[in-house]
Amino acid sequence: MFTHLLLATDGSELSRIAIRKGVELAKAIGAKVTGIYVRPEMRYFSYETEIPAEVKERTAQQYQAASERYLAAVEMAAKEAGLACDTVGATGDQPHEAIITVAEARRCDLIVMASHGRRGVKGLLLGSETQKVLTHSKIPVLVIR
Repeated sequence: MFTHLLLATDGSELSRIAIRKGVELAKAIGAKVTGIYVRPEMRYFSYETEIPAEVKERTAQQYQAASERYLAAVEMAAKEAGLACDTVGATGDQPHEAIITVAEARRCDLIVMASHGRRGVKGLLLGSETQKVLTHSKIPVLVIR
C-alpha cells in the first residue's frame, strides 16, 4: 500500500483539515509523512528604479515566517499521532511543479491535498493547484474537500 505521504499545505483551513485527514490515514496504514509548503517567488514591480533593501528583507522574513508556521502545523499533527515527519519549504511560481518534484525526490507514493472547490469562471480564472497536480503527477493524489 502507501508508505510515504506528501501533505501539501497553503496554510488555509481546508489545508489544515487535509493535513489532519492525511495524518489519520498515515497512522492507520503505518506510513511516514512529509509536509510541503510552496511560497511564491519574490517579485518586485515598481516605478522606482530600486526597491529598498529593507523592503526586500522584510518580505523575505514574512514569507519565511509563514512557511515555518504552516509546516509547524504539519509537524505538530504528525507528532500528536506519533508519526515520523519531515518538512520541505519550497519556493516557486508554479506550486504544482514543486509539489510533484518534491514528491518524486522524496519517493512519496501518495500526495494528499485540499481542494477549495472553485468551479466555473472563478475556478478557471483562479486556477487550481490541486487540479494541476492531478493532471501532471504520476503519483496518486488524494483530494480532501
